Amino acid sequence: MNPCHVRRPLAAALCALMALTAAGCGDPGRPASGAAAVPTTSGYPLTFDNCGLRVTFQKPPQRVLILNGTSVAEVESFIMLGLDKNVLANAQSYGVSDDPAMIGRIKALPTGGLTMNKNFDVPAEQVLKLKPDLVVSTWSGGFDARNGFATREQLAAAGITSLVNPVNCAMGKPEATEEEKRAYRNQSINSSLEFIALLGRVFDVQDRAADLIGRLRARVETVRARVAGRPAKKVLIAYPGMAMMNANGLPAVMTGGIYDDVIKAAGGVNAFAGQSSDTTRTLNTEQLATAQVDVLVVGQFTPDEKPEAEAAKLFAAYPHWAASKSRTYAVVSDGVYLGPLNATAVEKLSKVVHPGD
Repeated sequence: MNPCHVRRPLAAALCALMALTAAGCGDPGRPASGAAAVPTTSGYPLTFDNCGLRVTFQKPPQRVLILNGTSVAEVESFIMLGLDKNVLANAQSYGVSDDPAMIGRIKALPTGGLTMNKNFDVPAEQVLKLKPDLVVSTWSGGFDARNGFATREQLAAAGITSLVNPVNCAMGKPEATEEEKRAYRNQSINSSLEFIALLGRVFDVQDRAADLIGRLRARVETVRARVAGRPAKKVLIAYPGMAMMNANGLPAVMTGGIYDDVIKAAGGVNAFAGQSSDTTRTLNTEQLATAQVDVLVVGQFTPDEKPEAEAAKLFAAYPHWAASKSRTYAVVSDGVYLGPLNATAVEKLSKVVHPGD
């Protein structure tokens, strides 16, 4: 059976997204203290390069459409910056979150009555009919006409500005530059903060963005300081609900980029650190059985999943793991992805990786 043949729309969307781009993650980078710095005020018109396209803002956008892209990084960043009222329609939602309050806040945003096409995002005709002043996509592929989406050129012709989360420029962009490819491979916690800084510039809320970035970074650095010098335990992040991403029907095991960075900040090391970017797709049962796993992290992708039961299944299937013998596991959802909840995931994982330290 095709691993993409699943019942859950979000899971199917993720599979479709993976099929539309052949990109991977590399080694993570530790957040740099000045990388997400923001100026005091924006001067309009504000013009800058975004994934190779010059974009100009005459004023802060007031009618924003956030495309799906199987992401919640962008909508959560809008919410945490207090930009809820600027959202005309939002297509991003998982229904689960490492911050339970986030579920209701996302649900409260308008959806504009939009429906998804077969590629699980808003089709071009609906975007143009809605007449937003800004369309935000988590990846360049969100503006690919071959998948039924409005192109950035179409939007510009209609007076609509478009914005791609810069760290994902290479995703769905065949002509991506080496710099864009490197940024995508090396995603880190800092990448999440940089998008917040970008929104701060676009919406002229730099002080608010700087404050949020400072608070999130401080939380991560507090954990780093607490676990410094402790032995780095082997951590495995597995999403049973994303099994369609693996050719062998196994839970999607996440490695590289931001996943490794979150684990490292929590005092661990990815059990598959150093593996190729194709690991999530190609991992087989033997590789999983022989992995050294001190801490299992079960990822929850949709509300109907039961992570505690999934942890028990994995422990039974792989009894030789140290985590199976000690029943050591944690549950995460969106905090290990690109997005503003990385600090929450770092705090949560650190309590299991180094309890009581």
